[in-house]
Amino acid sequence: MDGMNGLLLGVDIGTATSKGTLARPDGSVCATAERPHGVSRPHPGWVEQDADGVWWEDFCDLCRELVPKADDDIAGVCCSGLGPCVVAADVNGHPLRPAILYGVDTRAATEIQELTVLLGAEEILARCGSPLTSQAVGPKLAWLRANEPEVWDRTMYVFMASSYLVYRLTGEYILDHHSASQSDPLYELAANEWIEDWASEVAPGLRLPRLLWPGEIAGSVSRLAADTTGLAPGTPVAAGTIDTWAEAASVGVRNAGDMMLMYGTTMFLVEVLSQARPDHRLWSTVSLFAGTHNLAGGMAASGALTSWFKDVVGLSYETLIQEAAESSSGSNGLVVLPYFAGERAPLFDTRARGVICGLNLGHTRGDLYRALLEGTAFGVQHILEVMSEAGGTGRRIVAVGGGTKGGLWTEIVSNVIEMPQDLPEVGIGASYGDAFLAAVATGLAEPGDEWNSVAHRVEPNSEHRDVYDELYATYRELYPATREHLHALADMQGGRYVTK
Repeated sequence: MDGMNGLLLGVDIGTATSKGTLARPDGSVCATAERPHGVSRPHPGWVEQDADGVWWEDFCDLCRELVPKADDDIAGVCCSGLGPCVVAADVNGHPLRPAILYGVDTRAATEIQELTVLLGAEEILARCGSPLTSQAVGPKLAWLRANEPEVWDRTMYVFMASSYLVYRLTGEYILDHHSASQSDPLYELAANEWIEDWASEVAPGLRLPRLLWPGEIAGSVSRLAADTTGLAPGTPVAAGTIDTWAEAASVGVRNAGDMMLMYGTTMFLVEVLSQARPDHRLWSTVSLFAGTHNLAGGMAASGALTSWFKDVVGLSYETLIQEAAESSSGSNGLVVLPYFAGERAPLFDTRARGVICGLNLGHTRGDLYRALLEGTAFGVQHILEVMSEAGGTGRRIVAVGGGTKGGLWTEIVSNVIEMPQDLPEVGIGASYGDAFLAAVATGLAEPGDEWNSVAHRVEPNSEHRDVYDELYATYRELYPATREHLHALADMQGGRYVTK
């Protein structure tokens, strides 16, 4: 096969939707498909998903829709998915229980504290790059061992979404380096390898997967998988990675100083670095390619706030955006703490709660909706400041996600952070990045190739600087001033109100 033949299939398993993309080696899109799904919440703080019934079934459904649309051979496949998460599987690779999801699942609070004391907070940060939080894999494995021993005793494999699909397709037990670097405290950033002594402490007897970079070949499609999916047997399968980082690949966030800002159910920021910069207020990981690193910070709710408000008032986003645009910068003197589902970076406080401060009888629905948007923008500014303190440079921001549509939200964020944001031509998301990683893995593209051009740049407007500076100062002071009260109210709520 010459360098420009064949199609690339990318599939991403998200929290609420699975998406597939067929693309050519030059980045042009041939076809897309998607499947909605949900999560399970069997107990407060638990968030789960079915690896077979959701991940594998969605993958097969997407293949059955997309493969017949291919007008050329499929040269490579790559999968990404929500993560980091934990799927315990038996000796045959069959899941023993539903997947325990990423930081939205907070069941392992006790294990986080115990492992932090046992291994040492500073030592964990130095070796792994991040503190132990609800995002970490190790405490969830420890929870499983302590609370479901009958499952743990039968556990032979542990998968994430991408690695489970690789296993089903190829029979190979692998994990990509980036996902492994979110498996705190099991992976050492400096050495790019598992920390065997800590792994035996956290998950004794567990065989850890072989490590690959996301754009490396993990194996090829087996005859059994081919019969189920319609893919040709022998088709190369790349290692894949976690969805957010696949999306970063899709928009060219690969060089030091590049940043991706994702406007989704949560706000998430990823910056590429040339070396590790661990900071207890952020996640520090390896990036998609050898020799690169990331700083990342995610809020607990952003799009979840706008969705909540839309449901409460019963109006469309279009109407709410129009009303918010008619309000003034600063929402006529309102400040929102967007911690309606607790907060992740940089506070890591699951008991934080939302605040709407400054209300008077003259405030309108448009003021309130704009204040929610501005509150998330202040949250982005807070994370950016912490990233800068940790050693990030943040020279370029690419904005992605559903929240970039409509214009107002991105304008508010650029005005608050005083930085432009590039909006890419193709906004499909992680499945498009998976197709790029498949192209890299099969030699049909190089890591530095430009796949996705900039469609529009959002420039900051300095006219709003003074009001946002004043309100951001209030924003930063409001949380420490109300923290004890927020925790008391969270305790009264008894964990009933958690993030989606």
